[in-house]
Amino acid sequence: MSGKVKTQRVVGGLYELTESARENLKENQYYNDDLAPTMLKERAWTTYNIAALWVGMSVCIPTYMMASGLMAAGLSWWQAILNICLGNLIVLIPMQLNSHAGTKYGIPYPVFARLAFGIKGSHIAAIARALIAAGWFGIQTWIGGGALNGVISVISPTWGSWVGGIWVSFFVFWALNVWIAYKGEEAIKFMESWGAPILGILSIGLMVWAYISVKAAGKGIMDILNMPATYEPGKFWPIFLGGLTANIAFWSTLALNIPDFSRYAKSQKDQFRGQLLGLPTTMAAFSFVGVFVTGATGVIFGKFLWDPVAVIAKIGSPFAALLGALGIAVATLTTNIAANVVAPANGISNLNPRKISYKMGTIVTGILGVAIMPWKLLSSAGAYIFGWLGTYGILLGPLAGMYIADYYIYRKKAIDLDDLFRGENSRYWYGNGFNEKAIYTWILAAILPLLGKVIPSMSFFAESGWIIGFLLGLFIYPVLMKNEVSSLITEEQEKEITEIGEIVEK
Repeated sequence: MSGKVKTQRVVGGLYELTESARENLKENQYYNDDLAPTMLKERAWTTYNIAALWVGMSVCIPTYMMASGLMAAGLSWWQAILNICLGNLIVLIPMQLNSHAGTKYGIPYPVFARLAFGIKGSHIAAIARALIAAGWFGIQTWIGGGALNGVISVISPTWGSWVGGIWVSFFVFWALNVWIAYKGEEAIKFMESWGAPILGILSIGLMVWAYISVKAAGKGIMDILNMPATYEPGKFWPIFLGGLTANIAFWSTLALNIPDFSRYAKSQKDQFRGQLLGLPTTMAAFSFVGVFVTGATGVIFGKFLWDPVAVIAKIGSPFAALLGALGIAVATLTTNIAANVVAPANGISNLNPRKISYKMGTIVTGILGVAIMPWKLLSSAGAYIFGWLGTYGILLGPLAGMYIADYYIYRKKAIDLDDLFRGENSRYWYGNGFNEKAIYTWILAAILPLLGKVIPSMSFFAESGWIIGFLLGLFIYPVLMKNEVSSLITEEQEKEITEIGEIVEK
């Protein structure tokens, strides 16, 4: 263990490694500069930066497709919005709770996962999150590539008739995403800060087009808002609960790896207020844009178009197509890079910190995003909402509950930063680098929801899979860890290794 050597420093409730501790870890195989705790001087994200991050990530085509997809599944517009609001308020709870460790200790998600799973066991959780993020990366890139292909097709009909056009557009947009992500955290911060207001203006523009077009067709707003639900008798709750699980799953990925971003916050107040202002409000507002425009397409074209790329293609105007494609490109970039590259890049780096950097992880993420075949995941609203989102949400719910139980109930928020990067001598090594009790918790908490996927009589457990898995993980983990004390740090031990720093007024 660390003994009485001062390995960590605390200033105003925020911790960092001391310079001597960083130097001693330089050659450690579980440490690199990308995974190292953020230094206090690097924590510069304000409430606005955090809120802008969420605006940039929430205003995206999958958000639009979530709302319109629920309508396509049979819900009315207000039922779809209610479903989305409720889902995002629920997922905001574990999001805020797991953010705390990132801000307090400056650690990214793969290192945070070492607390519960062990130094090596964290690979399991980090790569599970990375694979899902890579799938999302592929989905977003396919959408952006489709928008690029659509605008070129409007300008050049010859291009539109070429079957290879969509693939060229896809890989061009793919390369742009990978390149910006490769530039790192400051590029992401800059892009999100400027992208948020642009996306707000473009969202308003889309609604104005829908309103004008509906008026031109001799109809009004109430023709959109009076659209009834179309679900079959007795099908409301399966659709609503399935949609709720999908909505929670939508950001359940970030509920796990939110420390990747909260580690840059200036304070707990900044990260808390930024997320509260940025996530639920933006998701509700942009979901309404999706509902309104989808409803308008039903009036204008005689059928609901839940894919915004298809809506842009129907407009026909080269200028409108160009503007729409720009909006989709900005929305996709601001979401894709922040939400779907940072986590897998850090997770892949965690596999071998001495040899794999964050930048190398971005390249691997890009390759996985193609291998996941996103064009199949987006083949229909059902495949997207109830297939892709519903299934991975079942697997992530237990992790969110487990992390909260570990950090708050089991550890009481006390961490030895230096030991998170040590090997066999670390208190977080457990048995051979793996905490088997965390793995058992994950399996036990996921069993019921997964059975609900294959046994019709247990479908309720699948439809509410994230919530059930979350609650089971929250309760099972502390029970299994009850007699495990070797990984805990006592108050006296924390005092021995912690240097108290002074707050410097700027």
